Amino acid sequence: MTAQEWLRKASASLESAGIADAESDAWLMFSHVTGMSRMEYTLDRDKCLSDEEICSLAKMLEKRNQHIPVQQITGEAWFMGYPFFVNENVLIPRMDTEVLVEAVLTRLPAVPVTENGKRRVLDMCTGSGCILLSLLKEEKGLLGTGADISEKALLVARENAHRLECEAQFIFSDLWENIEDTYEIIVSNPPYIVRNVISTLDTEVKDHEPVLALDGGEDGLDFYRKIVADTHRHLVPGGLLAFEIGYDQGQALTALLKKAGYRNIEILKDLAGLDRVALGWRADEQQEE
Repeated sequence: MTAQEWLRKASASLESAGIADAESDAWLMFSHVTGMSRMEYTLDRDKCLSDEEICSLAKMLEKRNQHIPVQQITGEAWFMGYPFFVNENVLIPRMDTEVLVEAVLTRLPAVPVTENGKRRVLDMCTGSGCILLSLLKEEKGLLGTGADISEKALLVARENAHRLECEAQFIFSDLWENIEDTYEIIVSNPPYIVRNVISTLDTEVKDHEPVLALDGGEDGLDFYRKIVADTHRHLVPGGLLAFEIGYDQGQALTALLKKAGYRNIEILKDLAGLDRVALGWRADEQQEE
């Protein structure tokens, strides 16, 4: 079987199974197994696949037809231009979350620094570590810590830190339970899906991604309330708090941050024009007085 023949058959098979991005997912599996780039494929569409490649691809295709996410099948998801290892124990990094990373990076000049000229960042509910590690890759002056209640997720985050050659500390913690230090930046993509909505999500999400990383409680705001409640013990005066939020949570987060005394609150939109990020600055000591 040639490369072109396999891609055509795989795309048709995925479409029949109701996979939305059939051609894209077929290519991701194909390139993962063969190592071929788009250019190489364009120049050699009629390259014959080896028996080993065909066997591996058949197993992957069978799994994808069962609506197992392609990123879990290949064990890789790209985020901010970096390849992250993922499995069933972490939320798959999504492009929408890049809005959060980019928002923090562009606001770094306004963030206070430590006596050593560094900025410390805490990623609460770190999961795969994609937010924290992307920040560390993009800005060398950051000291990073990730926290999560899932030991299995922390194993994934540590593996990603190793693969990306990032120095980061990872802490097993039920939100603030084991957090003692203070930080100049706190970021989080916490669970924020309304509990009774989870059953309506795509099969790939509701059946194959960890519910622990999805369930935000009855109104989707449980984790925001708990995180904000203790940020004043862990975020330095003048520090930046940044959340990923759901498309309909901008107003609620604005009210929550205002009530907690945050200033210069912003709600940023993603490429689809939907609310995606909430930012707030802790008042400095003079303003708090």
